[in-house]
Amino acid sequence: MDPQLKVIQWQDFEQELARLSSLSSALQQAQSKKLALQRHLQTLIQVQSESLSRRNQLDEISERLEDRKLVMGNMLMQAKVVEEHAKTKEDHLATEIKSLLVSGTSLSVARKRLQFLLVSECGSAAIYSAILLQESGRLLGGEQGLAQLNGLRKMLRVRQQHMVSQVAYLYPVKTMVGATQELELDSFPGTPGGTLDENKSKNQGILTISGAQLNMLPFTQLTFFTDKKQVQRSTTALGYVAHVISLIATYLHVPLRYPLRMGGSHSYIKDYAPSIDPTSSGPSSSALASANTKCLEFPLFLDGQDATRAAYAIFLLNKDIEQLLNYVGIKSLGPRHVLANLKELFKTILSPNFIESE
Repeated sequence: MDPQLKVIQWQDFEQELARLSSLSSALQQAQSKKLALQRHLQTLIQVQSESLSRRNQLDEISERLEDRKLVMGNMLMQAKVVEEHAKTKEDHLATEIKSLLVSGTSLSVARKRLQFLLVSECGSAAIYSAILLQESGRLLGGEQGLAQLNGLRKMLRVRQQHMVSQVAYLYPVKTMVGATQELELDSFPGTPGGTLDENKSKNQGILTISGAQLNMLPFTQLTFFTDKKQVQRSTTALGYVAHVISLIATYLHVPLRYPLRMGGSHSYIKDYAPSIDPTSSGPSSSALASANTKCLEFPLFLDGQDATRAAYAIFLLNKDIEQLLNYVGIKSLGPRHVLANLKELFKTILSPNFIESE
């Protein structure tokens, strides 16, 4: 008889059978708990792997963001250095021009005194006129005087063109081909739609400044369903345009009719409107208007602002661009072409004809 075999008495058989049944039930419960725990652990492992993957993605995005911040910081530093250098050159040129004008004035006074002495000695007005004509011809035809002044003016134009080229490099205005949105050519409220040429330009592509698109639609038809990201991109583009106009006006020494208060994507434009009683009339009212000029600021963004005021601010901004275009001898393309007018301004200033212009 095998010693490992256990002999169960008949009177203990039912008790042993019940014990085996309970052990089998406990074993099944343990196996089911094991499977449930295994599934739970697999779920936790999957969640942990997804969390690690997203964390890695966030780390990569943060690294790229830091790199872009570093690049933008370097570009801003370079722009400041170029601006300071250009300002120093401008001051030097202005000093030379003033010195030349003072010297010319002193020389003119000395010549007039000499001519007066000659006339008083000769006693003839004809001799005085002949001497004056001869001296004027010599000054205009010589290498000094007007020729030197024209040379300094040309040097100033070259320097202004170089500074504007730096601005165009920092804020490039480019055409994006293939888009179907109606961007800056969208009309203001109450204005008719674009002409055939304008519609054709829509299909050919849209203009962007530093990659930001300017969409006029949120400024004219702001609703609850307006895309917030689209509004942010347009606000960023307006901040870029305002900064460009401020820099170019400073370089060209053009006082803007509507000054700008820079604030990045939350910039303002000022309108010095006269504050007088509308019932008053006559010459006294015009004098009162010039005395009671009130400065109004209009936002170049929509964050918590009235859309009508923002649209009027864009209209004033385009008026500043039109003022600069007229300064360089170019006509504006219209009040609904902000980026197109800015591109035309860049093109005109960076052309060789700008250096030869008066």
